Amino acid sequence: MPASSSRRAVLLAAPGLVLSGCAAQAQRAALPDFADLADQVLPAVVNIAVTGEQSAQIPAELRGTPYERLYRERRGRQQVQGAGSGFVIDPSGLIVTNNHVVGNANRVVVALQDGRELEARVAGTDELTDLALLRVDPRGTSLRAVPWGSSGSLRVGQWVMAAGNPFGLGGSVTTGIVSARKRDINAGPFDDFIQTDAAINPGNSGGPLFNLSGEVIGINTAIYSPSGGSAGIGFATPSDLARGVIEQLRREGRVERGWLGVAVQDNPAENRPGALVQGVERNSPAARAGLRQGDVVVAINAERVETSRALIRSVAGVPPGQTIRLGLLRDGRTQEITVQVGRRPAGTG
Repeated sequence: MPASSSRRAVLLAAPGLVLSGCAAQAQRAALPDFADLADQVLPAVVNIAVTGEQSAQIPAELRGTPYERLYRERRGRQQVQGAGSGFVIDPSGLIVTNNHVVGNANRVVVALQDGRELEARVAGTDELTDLALLRVDPRGTSLRAVPWGSSGSLRVGQWVMAAGNPFGLGGSVTTGIVSARKRDINAGPFDDFIQTDAAINPGNSGGPLFNLSGEVIGINTAIYSPSGGSAGIGFATPSDLARGVIEQLRREGRVERGWLGVAVQDNPAENRPGALVQGVERNSPAARAGLRQGDVVVAINAERVETSRALIRSVAGVPPGQTIRLGLLRDGRTQEITVQVGRRPAGTG
């Protein structure tokens, strides 16, 4: 064997597959470098520290005994502290995070990447999507903000970068890919999560998930973890869902959703799209429009309805009072009815 060939660089990519030095170099060149992206977006990523109160937990051995009342009187409500992440969407001081980060907070402090700490006010929260909007006074300066991107264009396998405050360490980024889309993890009626293998840990909640253009395509919200740390399965609320919620919180401080007043399930007919109406509430918008048990909703305003969850999400996005057209299958026949959408009652899951 010639000496030159023995010194040739090789890369064992898989059993039986050998890449030459040139091929290995080309493969490395195809991988993204996230350094410029991190420099671009990290100034808009913030750490959030919260202080709140919660009722003291009664030890099991004291429950139902005469000492339970005494314990409550002495311990009462306890101060608790927590940490999370967020990101600036407006230079004037608007910051997005998770509701579970700030929902019960008495005091919220936002730490910027330049070391400044600013008191924050909760401008609005939405429990059903676990989103919150904070407002800070940047004290005469403009904050660095990041733009929204479209989560609808994401593809499984696409590179993403998560940023935030894992375990209170601050200013951290991790990278990975989109592992799956439209995940339902039973967190709420609007579950539509992006699943990613970018490491997401406690403290990352409310932080942004970026595409390679530096656009926010998700808000890191939950992890699957038997141990409490990252197991390579994280979930982010898609930006296409979050943007509308945040805009309502910005304008009104609350979220109003459309409502029909029906109980639905997926169409039981094999391989058929649609939402089967199982029940109709009395005096609801659906009842007034003539919707019946057994109807299958297959379209809203001529847009196809695939599942019962898709129907719920679509109706929730319609402003209360607006009229929509529902395409139905009833007794084997196709028909269309109009419904004036109502306001989703508070506390409706």
